[in-house]
Amino acid sequence: MEQNNNYHVLLYYKFVPIDDPVTFSEEHLAFCQDLGLKGRIMVANEGLNGTVSGTVEQTEAYMAAMHNDSRFADMTFKVDKHDGHAFKKMHVRHRPEIVSLKMNEDEAVSPLEKTATFLSPKEFYDAMQDEETVILDARNDYEYDLGHFRGAIRPDIETFRDLPDWIRENKDQLKDKKVLTYCTGGIRCEKFTGWLMNEGIEDVNQLDGGIVSYGKDPDVQGELWDGRCYVFDKRISVPINQNEHVIVGKDYFDGHPCERYVNCANPDCNKQIICSEENEHKYMRGCTHECRVSRDNLYVREHSLSQEEFNQKLANIEEENQSKQDA
Repeated sequence: MEQNNNYHVLLYYKFVPIDDPVTFSEEHLAFCQDLGLKGRIMVANEGLNGTVSGTVEQTEAYMAAMHNDSRFADMTFKVDKHDGHAFKKMHVRHRPEIVSLKMNEDEAVSPLEKTATFLSPKEFYDAMQDEETVILDARNDYEYDLGHFRGAIRPDIETFRDLPDWIRENKDQLKDKKVLTYCTGGIRCEKFTGWLMNEGIEDVNQLDGGIVSYGKDPDVQGELWDGRCYVFDKRISVPINQNEHVIVGKDYFDGHPCERYVNCANPDCNKQIICSEENEHKYMRGCTHECRVSRDNLYVREHSLSQEEFNQKLANIEEENQSKQDA
């Protein structure tokens, strides 16, 4: 694995008409591979959404080429330094949407036609401190659990496409309020806020550039953010608040402060859980007893556990659980 500080990770998107997204995807994949980039890019008629990693030279060449295309001339790139590639492969895929909301045609609202008011990091920071505002996290529950803005509402959703239903069921929390929405890079807010306004929530505002830009802003320096920001690459999370680090993540098994995400070792489950290294080994990375005893448990395979070692770990868990019940 490459280990140096000469790599960048780029996060970017642009809502702009792409007439032939299938051909664009094929040609763009070849272009990225020729440059030596790795990452994940979604292409649709509505635009492009990507995260890629590469050397400084490779990523600068990519940004220059994209800005030379009139469709992406003003596209903003969020740039992070890294010690190597943040992805294993390079994928460019054609999709119906560049971020999946999966709404009916009669409900969907194009960001090119209607979206919320953009607030700069400083404007967002100031607005958060107004008692009349409501801060809505537009991300998934596991992202919120690792880090979020102080006082933000946590929607009980596992995927972005569940957000509209959650809002319909909880609209009373937003009605007649100044609503502030935020997400990682801004794309999810830009996608759904037009629909939110059509639902009767009139004063809707979104964080321009998302959490990542907020953390880099020289004025706010990530203030009022607690925890870390979940990202969809090998880094798993990145710091945001430059002046204060408050751990909000809690270990799935014992509730202790923790910021380490793992996937359940049962591939049929694959649930993301916050878990210390100690508890990963104690519970064989299984989020439930059923996942631990699954024949496909990846932890058991990775550590070549004998049947005797496996049974002993199960016995230790049972003994600990019994002790807690007796206490």
